[in-house]
Amino acid sequence: MSESEPVVLLDERGNAVGSAPKDRTHNSDTALHLAFSVYAFDEAGRLLMSRRALSKHTWPGVWTNSFCGHPLPGEALEDAVRRRSTAELGTDAERMDLLIGAVRYRSVMENGIVENELGPVVRVLLSRPPSPSPREVESIRWVPWEEVLREANQDPTALSPWSVITVRRLGRLGPEPWKWPVVNDVELPPALRSHP
Repeated sequence: MSESEPVVLLDERGNAVGSAPKDRTHNSDTALHLAFSVYAFDEAGRLLMSRRALSKHTWPGVWTNSFCGHPLPGEALEDAVRRRSTAELGTDAERMDLLIGAVRYRSVMENGIVENELGPVVRVLLSRPPSPSPREVESIRWVPWEEVLREANQDPTALSPWSVITVRRLGRLGPEPWKWPVVNDVELPPALRSHP
């Protein structure tokens, strides 16, 4: 996403209340905004983890889930996931499942920059091997799910704060990622439900 592209601003109930350029949204007083987190698994249930590019404004160089993003105003979740999959990993989703309708978190970096987001968690199967963009991703690795869960529980500072929260929630769904239940779109924040 270009730093000048808009993010969707939200109220506490997840309704859209406007938009603002991304580069003016992430600061020491970041407004609540719409986001999503994607967990790409291979057929064996290993998670594709990404190390964020060192040039990233928030949490540079930190290991995280496969990729994240911000839906554009009026953009459907599936379209936003496909757009970011191409931009970050140079691939697409062959399969896409909604696992959690909304995760809310607020975290503060050491330099005072705040991340303040609400959004769904999606599981995908990639259509072809990733070819990460160096502007977005420093490196990638495929990790067995049990190792990801162990790291989130035992060494949470090694991962992005949003992935720690989400991995722990996903861990409650069972040990096999492809057997996790999916949820209905009615679980999405209203800002996304209005753009099915």
